[in-house]
Amino acid sequence: MQPRKKRWNPARAKRWRRRSRASYIKLALILTFSAILLIFGRHHGGFWRTPAQNDPFPPTISGRGDPIDGDSLWVGGSEVRLKGIDAPEWKQDCTRNGVAWKCGAEARDELVRTIGGDDVVCAISERDVYGRMLGKCRAGGRDLNAHMVASGMAVAYGGYASEQAAARSLKAGLWSGEFEQPRDWRAGRASGAGR
Repeated sequence: MQPRKKRWNPARAKRWRRRSRASYIKLALILTFSAILLIFGRHHGGFWRTPAQNDPFPPTISGRGDPIDGDSLWVGGSEVRLKGIDAPEWKQDCTRNGVAWKCGAEARDELVRTIGGDDVVCAISERDVYGRMLGKCRAGGRDLNAHMVASGMAVAYGGYASEQAAARSLKAGLWSGEFEQPRDWRAGRASGAGR
């Protein structure tokens, strides 16, 4: 018995063309939307331009705070580094009671908890060598820079020496165990050590 031959059905062909056209339209819309996000994305500064150290900056920035790590955050779409402190990097581990712990992730989590649901206001003073804005930030009246050092989740880096001394004496945060200074940890990774 031979298989039955399908006959031409104009209604079926029309449905197929309609589905095919709709698929192409959906694909075009998805690609267009993706291109727009890529070019004008929230953290890209538009057209992939990275700010330079001598670029102008606003005196203050405010908005929703979205921490990157323990000493950097997005505020209203702009990257701000907390001036005068240095926190462990996101992937950095420390040791407490002989056991490794994710101090970089914990530093970021501390900054998230400190901000809470409040908007962040940063007084910007300059840009660093990478073009990021440096500033002193507050959320709900709390000084984020000072709090990160006082909680022991960041070290003083040109400021906040009294907060660091208090955290150290209380063995708070990083001071509760052993850790590599964040700048030394970064330098070790940049030179290829530990890879």
